[in-house]
Amino acid sequence: MTISAATLEMLRKYDTPTICNVIELFDVIPRNRGFMDGRIKSNFPELPPMVGFACTAAFRSDAAPAGGDAYGSLDQQIAMFADLPGPAVVVFQDLDDPAVAATFGEVMCSSYQAFGSVGLITSGAGRDLDQVRALKYPVFTGGTICAHAYCHLLHLGLPVRVGGMMVSQGDLLHGDANGVTSIPTKIAAAVADITDAFIDAEKIVMDYVKAPGVKNVTEYAARRKEFGAQVAKLTKQAQASK
Repeated sequence: MTISAATLEMLRKYDTPTICNVIELFDVIPRNRGFMDGRIKSNFPELPPMVGFACTAAFRSDAAPAGGDAYGSLDQQIAMFADLPGPAVVVFQDLDDPAVAATFGEVMCSSYQAFGSVGLITSGAGRDLDQVRALKYPVFTGGTICAHAYCHLLHLGLPVRVGGMMVSQGDLLHGDANGVTSIPTKIAAAVADITDAFIDAEKIVMDYVKAPGVKNVTEYAARRKEFGAQVAKLTKQAQASK
């Protein structure tokens, strides 16, 4: 399914938890699926949200490549960006457990960014973090390790498991300081269209609790009820658009 550049730009306006909240309205996946767990953390939480399409790979670094045709190259990986429906988010599953060395550093991230990638996620580790931060290139990792050991790519473009979530080539990903989620492509445009209305619904409660003055539970409960009614309307709208 084609997702317009305008839709991607709109999705970048919102934080990842809000995107997760809106996805729930569509009831297309279980609420305990579709997002990465706490092992995957943003290294640069000050950066704005990352939105792009997964370019997947497997990685090892504990031993040198054994030879044969099971290995990919950085050139091959970057060439795959052109086949994605939009900007690439490079997604690595580190098959060493625990991670032995860094999946990426300054050279890899600079190369990816030069070819249009908007971020990187690895279940392993990263390094050169000061240099990568200067690129303003979002990276999400399971840790930090100073060396690259015998780093090499294995399969490219096949499904990987990162942070407890299966990621397939071309999946639409959204990530920020709070973590990473997948947006089902069939509802991506509708999610972008409905999110402002969801934020407005939240303001019914938030404006009350943040305003100065003494609060009372009765008024708070009334605001919560009004919020619930708005969410119910948005849920009906969302599910009608599936």
